[in-house]
Amino acid sequence: MKQNLGIILIVLGALMLIISYFADLVDYNFYNIGALLIIIAGIVTHIMMTKRS
Repeated sequence: MKQNLGIILIVLGALMLIISYFADLVDYNFYNIGALLIIIAGIVTHIMMTKRS
């Protein structure tokens, strides 16, 4: 589970963006910025976990 944390965060951020499109939340910047930050955190986490192992 710990190895896949970065991938889970990336997928969660992408799902948030997809849901925002279908739920008509595209105009709310805080929602999109939150999803972007989760994706970036997932990428950084994935890189850090990959370098450790």
